[in-house]
Amino acid sequence: MTSREQRVELASFLRARRSQLSPADVGLPRTARRKTAGLRREEVAQLASVGVTWYTWLEQGRDINVSIQVLDSLAQAYRLTPAEKAHLYLLAGQPSPEHPVPPQEYISPFLQRFLEHIGNNPAYITGRRWDVLAWNRAACQVIADFATMPVAERNIVRLIFTSEQYRYRSVDWEGVAQRVLAQLRANSGRYPDDAQLSALIADLQQRSPDFARWWSRHDVQERREGRKELIHPQLGSLVFDHDTFQIEDAPGLKMVVYLPANEETSSKLERLALSELKLPSI
Repeated sequence: MTSREQRVELASFLRARRSQLSPADVGLPRTARRKTAGLRREEVAQLASVGVTWYTWLEQGRDINVSIQVLDSLAQAYRLTPAEKAHLYLLAGQPSPEHPVPPQEYISPFLQRFLEHIGNNPAYITGRRWDVLAWNRAACQVIADFATMPVAERNIVRLIFTSEQYRYRSVDWEGVAQRVLAQLRANSGRYPDDAQLSALIADLQQRSPDFARWWSRHDVQERREGRKELIHPQLGSLVFDHDTFQIEDAPGLKMVVYLPANEETSSKLERLALSELKLPSI
């Protein structure tokens, strides 16, 4: 994104956060009537100890400098989570030191071998744009047949929001999709000058009404562990615990590993490993 686009994104983020807080959330007294959803600009300015006019300019996307001290005050006023606070810093042109710009994305032979040695457990590695850069056989049998997919379609976010088959196979698709979108939002602030990432977001806004509607909410979340249930076309329900691991020498790369959450799923994965079953093309 250009500097102008970052200011617009920052303004949208602040407006969205302001509309989602009530006076009671931040310790302010309730008033009888409120025309504005959420907090008023005057109330945010009071909480953050900044001028109302200056804060209004910030929400209008004007070209003004925002210090780290003011960002801290805004983060506290809005009760931002650590992920949301890091996103705020990046949008304001204050890159977080724990999120350096990654080098060129590269999967070493060791990482590819490591994926295969995880055994029957599906695993894959994504880059900063959520492109799937490496995977094991189990991932192709359980999640999607990445090996036969066109490179341009080999992207987790694109898969979730554009594949009807994946939507059908994913139990609680809406919850999964909203969490992934919030995690993508964090990435978009971390890499504001990545033209390909911006193009992906723009394309998904055109192709998926759900993506476009939820994107406007400005939800931000870091990738974390969780539980997911998938419906396999031959084996039925598969329930996994999954977690995401940072590749230390390449900050943009993350490894996602799925482990069976119960004995039934574990037994099914063992049978699947001995078979030649493949998922239908996405």
